[in-house]
Amino acid sequence: MNWLTNFVLPKIRAVVAKHEVPDNLWHKCPGCERMLFHRELEANLHVCNSCGHHLRLPVEQRLELLFDPGATRDALPKVIVDPLRFRDRKRYADRLKEAHAKSGERDAVIVAHGTIGSVPAVAALFDFDFLGGSMGVAAGEALVSAARLAVQQDAALIVVPASGGARMQEGILSLMQMPRSTLAVEMVKEKGLPYIVVLTDPTTGGVSASFAMLGDITLAEPGAVIGFAGARVIEETIRAKLPEGFQRAEYLLEHGMIDMVVPRRDMRATLARLLDLLRRPVSAEAQL
Repeated sequence: MNWLTNFVLPKIRAVVAKHEVPDNLWHKCPGCERMLFHRELEANLHVCNSCGHHLRLPVEQRLELLFDPGATRDALPKVIVDPLRFRDRKRYADRLKEAHAKSGERDAVIVAHGTIGSVPAVAALFDFDFLGGSMGVAAGEALVSAARLAVQQDAALIVVPASGGARMQEGILSLMQMPRSTLAVEMVKEKGLPYIVVLTDPTTGGVSASFAMLGDITLAEPGAVIGFAGARVIEETIRAKLPEGFQRAEYLLEHGMIDMVVPRRDMRATLARLLDLLRRPVSAEAQL
C-alpha cells in the first residue's frame, strides 16, 4: 500500500495534473467586449478585429510600428529620483521601482531616432504602463533631449503622448515640465523643422495643455480620449450633459482641433507621406 500511495499515485497525478493557464492569453475588447486571443491581438497591432477599437499599444511595439527598420533608442539624462521624498499610501520611490519592474523602462518616455519613409526623424514615445504615462521631471528631460537631438540631426520631431497628465508625486516640479516641453517644441520650430504629434488614448491633463496641442500637424488614433479634465468632472462643473463622443478623436476632428484621425495600421505610411511633403527640397523654379 505504501508503494502505491508513495510512488504510483504521485506519478499518476503528475501525468493528469492540469497546468495552470496564464491569465494574459485573452483580452476583453473595451469596445464590443469580445474576448481576443493575445496572438491575434498582437498580429493586428492591438486593434479589435471585430469592432476596430484601438487598444493601448506597448511602447516597444509602437516603436517598431513607427520607424523604418534600424531605429536606435537614445540614452536619456539621469534625473533626481523622488525629489520631494513623497509618500501617500506607499513611498513614491517604491512606486517607481514597481513601475520599472512592470514596464522595464526607467520612466514614462523613451526617445529614439531613425527614419520614417527614409526621412530622418526623432520620436518621443510615452509608455502608459509606467505610472499612467504621467509627466514628471524625467519625462520633461526626455522631451527636451528629443528636441535637442532633432535640431542636432536636422530631423523632424514626432511625439506620441499616452498620458494621464502631470505626475502628482513630484508636485510643482512636474508642472514645470509644461513650459519646459513647450520651449523644447519652440526650439524645433525655430529651426524650421517639422513637429508632428500623434495623439493616442489617453492624452489628458497637463500633457494636453502643453506640447501635445502645439503640433504643426496633429494626428490621432481612432477613439482616443483627448482633453484636459475628465468628462464627468466637466459635467458636474457645468451641470449639463456633454455631447455624444465628447473628447474622442473623431469629435475633435469634427470641431477642428486636430488634422486627421488615422488608423494604427496606416500611421507609418501617413507620417512618411507628410514628412516627404514637409522635407522635400524646394526647386529653384518653385521658388520663383
